Amino acid sequence: MTDIPRRAVSRTAKLAALPLGFAGRTVLGMGKRVTGLAQEVISAEIQQRTAEQLFSVLGQLKGGAMKFGQALSVFEAALPEEIAAPYRQALTKLQEAAPPLPVATVHRVLAEQLGPDWRTHFVEFDDIPAAAASIGQVHRAVWKGPAIGPGAGRRRAARPVAVKVQYPGAGDALLADLKQLSRLGTMFRAIQPGLDIKPLLAELRARITEELDYELEARSQREFAAGYQNDPEIFVPEVLTAAPKVLVTGWVEGTPLAEIIRDGTEEQRDAAGRLMATLHLSAPMRTGLLHADPHPGNFRLLPDGRLGVIDFGAVARLPGGTPEPIGRLIRLALNGDAEAVVAGLRAEGFVKPDDPIDAEAVLDYVLPMLEPLSVDEFRFTRAWLRREAARIANPRSPAYQLGRQLNLPPSYLLIHRVTLGSIGVLCQLEAAAPYRSIIERWLPGFAPVV
Repeated sequence: MTDIPRRAVSRTAKLAALPLGFAGRTVLGMGKRVTGLAQEVISAEIQQRTAEQLFSVLGQLKGGAMKFGQALSVFEAALPEEIAAPYRQALTKLQEAAPPLPVATVHRVLAEQLGPDWRTHFVEFDDIPAAAASIGQVHRAVWKGPAIGPGAGRRRAARPVAVKVQYPGAGDALLADLKQLSRLGTMFRAIQPGLDIKPLLAELRARITEELDYELEARSQREFAAGYQNDPEIFVPEVLTAAPKVLVTGWVEGTPLAEIIRDGTEEQRDAAGRLMATLHLSAPMRTGLLHADPHPGNFRLLPDGRLGVIDFGAVARLPGGTPEPIGRLIRLALNGDAEAVVAGLRAEGFVKPDDPIDAEAVLDYVLPMLEPLSVDEFRFTRAWLRREAARIANPRSPAYQLGRQLNLPPSYLLIHRVTLGSIGVLCQLEAAAPYRSIIERWLPGFAPVV
C-alpha cells in the first residue's frame, strides 16, 4: 500500500502537465481564425500532437479523466473540421480502448467478488480484455451454469458472457481525476470555445457512486431487459450475476457503432441512427429509465439488425416517462405559437418569472434546432451540427444573445445532456431517418404537426 501516494502524485503530475504542454504549443501555433466558434486555433500538426498527448494521459489514468474524455468524444461532430480531424481518432479511441489491468489483479478482484472458486462458474475465461472503459474493463468468457442472484431463473448453460471487472481504487481515482480536470478549462476552451466544463464535471461527480455500484447497474439492466424483452429493434443482454465490482452479462456480438461511424455503409448508418433515436425516446415510457451514456462504445449493430445496448452504469430514473412539457413545447414551436412557447418555458423554469423576453426571438432561436422534426425524414450531418453550434456560440449572433437569457432547470440537466450526446452521435453517423414519426410515437405531449 505504500505506493498509493506515489501513484496519486504521478496521476496529478500527468494531468497538470497537459495544460502546460498545450499552452506552449498554443503560443507557437496561434493565428488562424474560425468564424463563429473559435477565436483562434492552432496548426493541424500542433493539434495532432495535443490530441495524442490527451489520449495518452487520459487513457492511462482511466477513472474520471477517461470518462470525461468519453463524454467529450460524442461532441466532436460540432467542431470545425480543421479542429475536429486531429481529435477525432484520439477521442474515439477513448470509447473502447485503454491500457489493461495486470492479469493477477483481474483474478484477485474476481476472487474477492465472486469467491475463491470463481473459475467454477466459467467453462472458459479470456485473461486478455476485450474492451476497457473509464472504471472497468470487460473480459470475454463462457458461462458454465445457470444465472445466480436476484431475478435469476433456470437458464441454458454454456453461453458466451461479458465479465466487467472494476479497476481497484476506481472510486478514489474518479474523485482525484475530476478535481484535477478543473485545471484543463483553458485547453478545452481552445478545442471548443464556449464549452463550460464545470457543469459536466459536477454532474459526473454526482453520479460517481451510482456508476461504481455494479449491483445497481445490474438492477437497471434487468429493468431495461424486461422493458425490451423480445423487442424486434432493441436488444438488452441478460444479467447472469453481479457483485459490487464485478458484473456478468450475456455477450453481445455485433458491429460497434464506432466502426460504423468510421467505415459503415449508408444503410448501416441510417439503421443505427433510427435505432439510437428509438431507444433514447422510447426507454422512459417503456422502462421508466433513460440510458444516460450515449457514446458509440455502448452500442452494437447486431447481425439481425437490432441495436445491442451494453452499458447501464449511467441512467436517469424517469418513473413518469419523459416530462410531458418537452413534447408539448416542441409541438407548439413547430406550430409557430411563440407566446405559448414562452409561457411554457416560464412555467418550467427556462425563463425567470419576471424577465422580459421577445417571444418571436425565442421561436427564431429554437426552430432551427427543431428542423429534424419539421420534415418527414431528416439526415443529421456534421455540417448541420456545426452550423447550429456556430449560430448559438458566436457572440455576434442574435441566438447567442438570446441564449444568455435562458436558464436550464436542474431537473432537465441530464435529459438535456443525453439529448445533445445522442444528437452528436447521429451527426457522427450522418444518419437519415423519420425522426418526427419516432417522436410522435414515444414523446408525451407531442402530436402530429398541423
